[in-house]
Parts: sequence; structure tokens; C-alpha cells
Amino acid sequence: MTVHDRYSSPLAERYASGAMLELWSSKSRHVLWRRLWLALAEAQRELGVPIPEEAIAQMRAGVDAIDFGAVAVYERRFRHDVMAHIHAFADVAPAARAFIHLGATSAFVTDNGDLLQMRRALELLRGKLLRCLRALAAFAREWRSTPTLGYTHLQAAQPTTVGKRATLWMQDLVLDLHELDHRVAALPCRGVKGTTGTQASFLQLFEGDHAKVRQLDQLVTAAIGFSTSIPVSGQTYSRKLDAQVFGVVAGIATSAAKIASDLRVLQAFGEIEEPFEREQIGSSAMAYKRNPMRAERINSLARFVASLEVNGNLTHQVQYFERTLDDSANRRLVIPEMFLATDAILVLLENVVSGLEVHPARIARRLADELPFMATEDLIVRAVQAGRDRQEVHEVIRRHSIQSARSVKDEGASNDLLARLAADPAYGVPLDDLQQALNPLRFVGRAPEQVDEFLEEVVAPLLAGAAPDHEPAEPVRV
Repeated sequence: MTVHDRYSSPLAERYASGAMLELWSSKSRHVLWRRLWLALAEAQRELGVPIPEEAIAQMRAGVDAIDFGAVAVYERRFRHDVMAHIHAFADVAPAARAFIHLGATSAFVTDNGDLLQMRRALELLRGKLLRCLRALAAFAREWRSTPTLGYTHLQAAQPTTVGKRATLWMQDLVLDLHELDHRVAALPCRGVKGTTGTQASFLQLFEGDHAKVRQLDQLVTAAIGFSTSIPVSGQTYSRKLDAQVFGVVAGIATSAAKIASDLRVLQAFGEIEEPFEREQIGSSAMAYKRNPMRAERINSLARFVASLEVNGNLTHQVQYFERTLDDSANRRLVIPEMFLATDAILVLLENVVSGLEVHPARIARRLADELPFMATEDLIVRAVQAGRDRQEVHEVIRRHSIQSARSVKDEGASNDLLARLAADPAYGVPLDDLQQALNPLRFVGRAPEQVDEFLEEVVAPLLAGAAPDHEPAEPVRV
């Protein structure tokens, strides 16, 4: 069979980054298992278990030398993947055969390995979040004071600025970043807990010495780079941890989807468009089409991620007593795919926000169509200052607003409310005076200053604390 004769996940073929794919590869997963077995043996030897130095040396030398063909043969015999890998490891470290996995249960490598991979995956997502924030910060700064229509209920509302709207997108990503950092900091490993979490096998190994059992857990925890292990466990760590990690990852995907949704609508308005390659085709039939396909793909993948988030809690609630195995096949699918899909989302998001095309003339035209209606309170004040009765002026403005809106909607005309008012003796304010009321910057409040403050006080410290980013952006695949 060729690669074209069997199913392969689109996340691997089309969407996810090389780094995330490598992290969730079989090689990465099972090298971690060997590193865990090595850490366990080294800690046991330090605490007095008579493991020869040669055994440790052979394990250390054989960590990366995985013969997956041999593993497959063993697994067909044993019907047990962990035992297959134990025997394959022993083949390259024969002096350690009697000591590999000593006192441990399968969850020692599977659970600790999963937590190591999830923690590293969160770190990869963090780097991509910062890249997106850096690109959006440049965009917000450039367009900080460009007025644009605000929208509430998807209806025209008080103006904001293009840059201020971008800070709303950024704020969601900043919140995600804080949640991610908290989850990484709080994430424990499973540690060394034994078959049902009682550490009975290790207590026997150390002839009833409770202090040594505790020290073993601490040594292995430190050796694999965690500050703490989960205080108590059954056979596995609580699947509550998975659910908490899923919540962070799905939150990132949701924030990206919100940004993508806004951009799709803005592209429909003709105000802002996502990047479009020189030879890119929008439609096989409609040659003129320029579709927001990257934003649409973000939304598509984000729905997939959201559907996986609930899986963590569903699995957790049916882990009866010390554990059941119905989590295993499920987690093999859900955990990698949740991270791969969210990784793909952030690759797309960085690409989109780094190349947004803003059309100021279109933005100004759409704003001009609505702005006179938003200025009606100011128009009332100007008429009263010119000696008119407030209540009578209100009725004049109401009547002309309705007529002007009908002309805009039914005839495609420009908003001529000001001209109508200036021509009506009942209103009595010259057109030149009225036009002064419609400077869009008078309606955006502190939006430009809010952009400056947000970038300086919130975003800049986050970017300053990040390692310098000299890597090129991950290319968007098909």
C-alpha cells in the first residue's frame, strides 16, 4: 500500500506545524517512555536498589534507538503495547532487562508521558500566541486612529477605530495566555504511584521504608522536569487534569474563531480582507471571487476543537474507582488532535493578521452613510443654540432622518440628512456649520488612547518577556 491507499489525518497532511506533528509522533512518545524508565532506574539506584552502572549506561545509550519493527512483533505476541516496548528496550539494554519498569505500572510511562507531551504542546501554543499578538499589535498601532463603524446586534452603532477593534481581539488572546501560563505552572506529573496509587510495590522494594518511597517520587518528578507530582492518584492521574488542559486549548481556538468571524463579516463589508496570494483561486466557477477561506478554515477547525473539549469531562466522569480502560483509546485520539487542530488554527491566524488589507475609503464611505444619524443629538443642540425650539427641532430631524434612510436603502443614494436639514427653514442652521459636526474623530472617544495604553501596559510586557523570535512564520499549507 502507498500513502495514497490508506487514510491519513488532514491535520498531519494539510494543517498542523512540523513541530507539533513531531511532538505527537510515535517516536517522540516512546522516547519519552524510555526516558521515564531511565529516570526511575537512576532514582532507584541512588536510593540503594542494586542496579549495575552498566545497566544504567546501556539504558542511557539506547533511549533513542527504538526498533519499531521489533516492537510490532512483541505487541502481536503480548497484545500489550507497554510490555512490547519494555522488551524492545531490554533488547538494546540487556544488562537492564531485570530492572526496566521495576515496581511500576503501565500508567507510569503512559500518564507521565502524556503530561510531558501536553505541557510541551502548551508551550508550543504559547509561542504561536505571542506571534499572533505581535502581529496584531503592529496592526492596532498602525490603525489606532482610523474611525470605523462600531456594531452592536450587528447593527451600526457608535464609531470606534480599526485599531481599537483589534485590541478587543488581542485581549481575548491575552486572557488565553494567562490561562495557559497558569495551567502549565499548576500541572503536576503523575510521579511514581504504583498499580492502584498506593505505592505498595515500591514500599516492598524499599523494605517498608516510607521515606525512601517518598524520596523516589520526588527524585523522578525532578528528573522529568516537574516541580511536583499529583499528591494522590488511582492507577492513573485524575482525568480532571485532561479536562482542565482541554479547557485552555479550546479557549484559544474559540478566541481565534471570534477573530475569524469578525474578519469574515468585515470582508463581506469590503472594509478589511485577509491576504490573497497572487495566483490564488477563490472559486472554480466564479473567477472574480475572493473568499476569506483562511478565516473560514479557522472557524471550521475551532468547531472541531470545541467538540473535543467536552470529551475530557465525559471521560473523567466514567473513570470508576481507581481507573477503567475506556479512557485509553479515546485519549489516544482526542489529546493529539486537539493540540494539532489548535496549532493549525494559530498558524492560520498569524498568517491572516500579519497580512490584513485595510480599505480606508470603503470604511469612510460606510461610516459616512451612518454618521449623520449618530450625530442627531449634536444637531439638536446646534439648532437650539441658533434659537430654535428643542421639541420642534427633534420632530424636524426625526422626519428628515426617516426620509434620508429610505433614500439610502431604497435608492442607493448617499446619506443627505445634513443637506435636507440645511434646506429646511424650520431647522435654520447652515450646511457648513452642520458638516463640522460630522468629523468622525469627534465620535470615537478615547479609542486611539486606549490602543496606546493597551499596547504599552498590557501587550508590551508580554512580548518583552518572550524570547526573541527569529524564526520565519510557519507556512500555511493547502
